Amino acid sequence: MKRAVLTLAASLTLAACASTPEAPVAHHPEARSFTVSDDASAQVDAALERAMSSGKHVMLVMGANWCHDSRALAGWLETPRFQQLVEAEYELVFVNVGMPQTGDGHNLDIAARFGLEELPGTPNLLVLTPFGTLVNADTATTWRNAASRSEDEIYDELVRLAS
Repeated sequence: MKRAVLTLAASLTLAACASTPEAPVAHHPEARSFTVSDDASAQVDAALERAMSSGKHVMLVMGANWCHDSRALAGWLETPRFQQLVEAEYELVFVNVGMPQTGDGHNLDIAARFGLEELPGTPNLLVLTPFGTLVNADTATTWRNAASRSEDEIYDELVRLAS
């Protein structure tokens, strides 16, 4: 019995001393809340009107608050570096799309309006001309890994899409 108690005590002591791996550190800022609109279609229309006046593109981010990658992309867009780029080149609109991959999608008519019949996940990043032409049809639905992309990779892609 004494031996069992000593073995248990030794095990507990060793377990207490064992190092536990640290939680992974996020390498991106993460927005606390993914900004959404009560009338997303009107917000998109207003951004297109502003783009016609300013000559900028519209950056339409279709994501959701529950989505880690959506919040990561929104977090990058809140940083000074990205804010400067967005202010110079884009009219930015966030649209809540719910969970389209599970059949609980919202505002999917907006994606369809610009030629995307299906959103396989979140976020989706659509870059539109002031006339509503989708510039990045080939990459619009590939942003589901936004949290694992580097700051420079995202920035460079947004610069490329603005030109």
